[in-house]
Amino acid sequence: MELTFAAQKQLDKFFLDMDFTVEGERIGIFGPSGCGKSTLVGLIAGLHRPDSGHILINGQPVFDSGKKVNVPAEHRHIGMVFQRPHLFPHLSVKANLLYGYKRCERDQRKITLKNLVDVLQIGDLLNRGVNNLSGGEKQRVAIGRAVLSNPRMLIMDEPLSALDDSLKFQIIPFLKKSCEAFAIPYLFISHSLTEMRIMAERVLNMTDGRVAGLMTAEELARSLMGKGPAPYINLLKLKRARRLDGMSAYNFGDTQLLISGDSREEALVELPSTDIILFKRHPEATSARNLLHCRVSEIFEAGTRVGIELACGKDKLVAVIVKESVQDLQIGKGVEIFAAIKATAFRPLG
Repeated sequence: MELTFAAQKQLDKFFLDMDFTVEGERIGIFGPSGCGKSTLVGLIAGLHRPDSGHILINGQPVFDSGKKVNVPAEHRHIGMVFQRPHLFPHLSVKANLLYGYKRCERDQRKITLKNLVDVLQIGDLLNRGVNNLSGGEKQRVAIGRAVLSNPRMLIMDEPLSALDDSLKFQIIPFLKKSCEAFAIPYLFISHSLTEMRIMAERVLNMTDGRVAGLMTAEELARSLMGKGPAPYINLLKLKRARRLDGMSAYNFGDTQLLISGDSREEALVELPSTDIILFKRHPEATSARNLLHCRVSEIFEAGTRVGIELACGKDKLVAVIVKESVQDLQIGKGVEIFAAIKATAFRPLG
């Protein structure tokens, strides 16, 4: 998907003025509350009309003030998932799902109800009323309704912000699986860096109605290091768990990671960069259950500290240390180093 946006919109005292082109199947729009994210996607979807400029999707104009083009929202073939599910309370789950499908041209119905139900695992919900659903179930149905409209693009505007963490990380796999299974490109809007790193590849960073940058999700995370009190967080996708010494052991690089807590076949965990302790030589003893032999692959500034990217076999970690420690440990690119991590430092997501 290619999205070109060069347009302006005045809303009371807020002025949005953006000019960018972004390509990709998983595009994120990131920025703090009030920066104009929802205004931007409303203009793209046709929910609002720009004052001037043009918007193109895959080279086709959906708005052009100079050529007097303004394709109505219902003809832009864009599915929407909002913060709130906005399901029709008088309709069953099945009827909600089919709402957009029935309004889709027959020759565009490439996604069927059966296919969708299998992917979202909602077969047991079809005959229920939406008022009898949990928050997570409602959001899955909202995702399904948008996908079943067979859109050429899906816009997800803060779809997880109304959910608590346990529900949020249950919904994320369904979001990703739906779009991947049916090859639907999407715009994912959020002010959560963690959500952005999980859901997006390319990210448009916004501030005060302007483009602050266009980068990968990892570049965004590193650009924010040292700009706030929260440390950089490593996001690790781990597989093949087994129980070992009362902990969960996951494959990582050429070794394994021991993590406190229950075992899962696959796990997504957070590891703060400040919880990785570096040693120049193999320590004689440490209370940390994880001691990794790594090689420094990159060194970069992180505010008043320094980020150290560690290559641990095929996998990578980022540790953050003070500048004095870089000199004390004689850290340089290519240097071998040992990283100690407590089993309790990891936080499972979901």
